[in-house]
Amino acid sequence: MPGPQHTGSPVFTGTRLPAIDAMRGIVMVLMAMDHASHVFNAGRYVRDSFSWYPAGSEIPAAQFLTRWVTHLCAPTFLFLAGLVLALSVAKRQARGDPERSIDADIIKRGIFILLLDPLWMSFCFGEGTVLQVLYAIGVSLCCMVLLRRLGMRSLFVLGLGLLFFGELAGLAVWAGDGQRPGLLGAFLITGGAVTKGIYVLYPVIPWLAYMILGWVCGKQMLGQDALNPVRFFAIAGVVSLIVFFMVRGFNKYGNMLLYRYDNSLLQWLHVSKYPPSLTFSALEMGLMFLILAFLFAWYRNRNASAANPLQVFGRTPLFFYIIHVHLLAAAAWVLNLHRAFGLMETYTATVVALMVLYPLCRWYGRLKQARPKSLLRYL
Repeated sequence: MPGPQHTGSPVFTGTRLPAIDAMRGIVMVLMAMDHASHVFNAGRYVRDSFSWYPAGSEIPAAQFLTRWVTHLCAPTFLFLAGLVLALSVAKRQARGDPERSIDADIIKRGIFILLLDPLWMSFCFGEGTVLQVLYAIGVSLCCMVLLRRLGMRSLFVLGLGLLFFGELAGLAVWAGDGQRPGLLGAFLITGGAVTKGIYVLYPVIPWLAYMILGWVCGKQMLGQDALNPVRFFAIAGVVSLIVFFMVRGFNKYGNMLLYRYDNSLLQWLHVSKYPPSLTFSALEMGLMFLILAFLFAWYRNRNASAANPLQVFGRTPLFFYIIHVHLLAAAAWVLNLHRAFGLMETYTATVVALMVLYPLCRWYGRLKQARPKSLLRYL
């Protein structure tokens, strides 16, 4: 009998996909390292936008690579959110749930998630109200209530179109007012300051593309003609990386104005995340697809372990997210070590945080499983 990742049937029986949980677990670990760097690392290097990078300036290798590996997180969050949403909706449709009820639950979850950024997450960053990845996920979920009615081909074209032509919209916004995005531009296209103390780091439209493509992929994993995930993700990963090398190599359109100033590895990898360029999307999705191909192959004949840290973190991603930043920030402030150290202390803080979070996430996973109908489902 084939494993659950090869057909749509496990979706209708409630079986989890261990490869997806492991992928989410990987990005949770990377994200914890990024946020440990945010609060402990005095030399943290964040220059992943053309407006933040002095053209052609030197890039510190260790600091840059520590930041760069965490770029995988946000695109993966959005893509897997769309994929899992497609599987969840299919499961509910199969048991006869009304479409209105499905839509209502998606909207409630989307609003709940997007409000977490201004009402909870911003407190620990200490930089005003910052709309980050939870804002992008929440708004994208609300958008999917309407977008899921479109055909698969239309959604696929829309998702790719947003990735390939997003720079045109960004250039239009920046050109309109001396590179100040304005209210709608900041929320929807480029990000930036909305008013004093309110910042958008994850504008809706570029990040919605990842969720749309995740939804399309999730739908393709259902039914009798479901795709082979190992083969599909391996091919998608190679194609995405080819696109990255071509666009970054030409060093023109597709880089969101953050160009490559020489042929060094760091300059090749130094792509724009704020807002995401085509090179950023192609590189990160290519890496994500290849990791997913490996994980689906790995779990083809293996069962997920309930004690595996990646599985534990991957089954409780939102719970992990909303407590880990506060945990790290509180430790830094209480110990009077805020941005007082370097990379070794950052890595040490990451390991300690993961050790504390592991039993908490395992406990919460069991609690949520025991109460599937409760409000805990929103976390």
